[in-house]
Amino acid sequence: MNTRLLFCVFSFNRGRFLEHCISTIEQCVPDADIAIFDDESYDDYTCEVLARFADKHEVLQPGNQSTHKLGGLYGNMQSALEYAADRSLVCFLQDDMQVVRPLASDEIAGFDRTFDENPNLAFLHPCFLKGINRERDVSTLDFNPDLAAYRRSDTGQSAGQYFSAILIVRPSRLLDKGWLFRRNEPENDQQARQHFERIGHLFSPFAMWLPEVPAYRGKRKTLALKLAERARGCDLYPYKIMSDQEVRSLNTRSSDVLPIAEDFLECTNSNLPTPWGYYPMQGSRWLKKLNSLELALRRLFKL
Repeated sequence: MNTRLLFCVFSFNRGRFLEHCISTIEQCVPDADIAIFDDESYDDYTCEVLARFADKHEVLQPGNQSTHKLGGLYGNMQSALEYAADRSLVCFLQDDMQVVRPLASDEIAGFDRTFDENPNLAFLHPCFLKGINRERDVSTLDFNPDLAAYRRSDTGQSAGQYFSAILIVRPSRLLDKGWLFRRNEPENDQQARQHFERIGHLFSPFAMWLPEVPAYRGKRKTLALKLAERARGCDLYPYKIMSDQEVRSLNTRSSDVLPIAEDFLECTNSNLPTPWGYYPMQGSRWLKKLNSLELALRRLFKL
């Protein structure tokens, strides 16, 4: 079994973001392998970026994959799972994310040991926690020293306790259970609940979603989404790569201190309001209603 960490990065029409995501993996985990699963991007710059990356990384799209050909995020995640069947460790990220600190080889070996020692564990979560969820996370996350990770107490939520689309996984563990990714997070969470223990959130995370990114829900943006992106000034706002001292502070803190992004990371745009936002229509009820209306009309008139 190949023990090098493989990053599978999922992409659609956000070339600058994909470029940044891959560059941070190359910088922070130089020995890692990288495979890009693109959902048939048509944006000119994204296509240019994909062509450039194809010279040194695997680039797969629904039309050129030898396994699953569904397309869409979860279809491409199934393709990635099958592509990586013989790998010991795989990390799934999306193009609007980045690696924020160097990831040492002994840490990667530690993830491997964690899966060896916990046969019912399927997923580890590599990301910092979002400040917008601080109150919830403080009340529901408990540290498990055997995993060197936090686990969420059973809150009755439909998602987020057993599964996340952002993950570290040992593919054979899922494939042995006949795992097939479902169409949404709650269905995948329910599937994971049937077979595995709750997901572990790393004590020392190494990745994060970028704040205030342009988004897609489906392949066509609604008017509401376009208005929201303009109002929030959505753009590429990277994080600074953590210094050695910042990494030491992260690694040596008390487990009572949760790894919340705003407490440990520095965004290159210091003017962004905190807590950072991760979806343009976040907090706007009227835009969400307008978005739902447009989607309903599209379905009704098959637009």
